[in-house]
Amino acid sequence: MKRTVGMGLLILAGLLAISGALLSMLSAPGSTRLLDSLGWKVVVGAGIVAGAYGLYLLASRAIVATTPSKSRAHRLLTIVRLGIFLAAVLALLGLLTQRWLGLMVSLSVVGFAITFALQQPLASLIGWAYITVKQPYRVGDRVRIDDAKGDVIDVDLLVTTLWEVGGELISGNQPSGRLVTVPNSTVLSTQVYNFSWDDFPYVWNELTVQVAYETDLEFARSVMVEEADEFLGDEMARRVDQYRAVLAETPVELEVRERPSVNVVQQESWVELRLRYLVHPKKSQSVRNELYERILERCNDAPDRVAFPVSRNR
Repeated sequence: MKRTVGMGLLILAGLLAISGALLSMLSAPGSTRLLDSLGWKVVVGAGIVAGAYGLYLLASRAIVATTPSKSRAHRLLTIVRLGIFLAAVLALLGLLTQRWLGLMVSLSVVGFAITFALQQPLASLIGWAYITVKQPYRVGDRVRIDDAKGDVIDVDLLVTTLWEVGGELISGNQPSGRLVTVPNSTVLSTQVYNFSWDDFPYVWNELTVQVAYETDLEFARSVMVEEADEFLGDEMARRVDQYRAVLAETPVELEVRERPSVNVVQQESWVELRLRYLVHPKKSQSVRNELYERILERCNDAPDRVAFPVSRNR
């Protein structure tokens, strides 16, 4: 459909351009009549608009058809849309003034003036250019920008739109249902956390279980590791191999375990067993729930070896 409409608009643009040229040649020299002075410009201007839109439709269809990555296709479409829009605006201004050199000079002068009047939008436009070139995040990534956290669903010239995760409405890493718009200029002045970047779209998570001092810690630790290993083990090992490959390209040296592990932290009246594992950020809550249910069921089956802390407060 886009290809048909795009081709039709380009043909229409060509016909309008030819018609405008004929009207220009038929206009009486020095005529001051409105039809003579503006008629052919309106026709050619309509041709420029039709041609620009038709070109965009054809380009967008080609990009979507040849680019397997949705985030990359979205980025290319944004660049093409901006380029065609600017070219069409310059063509229309040049058509109306018929003074291309003067137009360029005027635009330069006006540019200095609007820089002060539109500082925030221009900063956001620069931020968009930074996001496009450096790619701190892409459409589909889960990120945190300043105080906003969510999945990126759109990056336009001025703002990044997030499908919010967490927030004050709910707990855990689950969608809240709200959309959050963040000015692109924010990425130039604050930290950006990307939880699912392309080279390694996983994060380390911890599941904490509190047990009493009377607990057989070795048994409790083995239960947690066994359940996590059964649920995540082989896939986690593959992810760790990918993690090590990414680390090998950097000067950072870290010891990375292939399987889930448990760290023990002593508190005042209980002990915390912190299960450490690797997970995709968009599945972190569901994986946490599954692991907790498995571990709790195993621990309840052995009340003589695992005791939970009891609060005396009412």
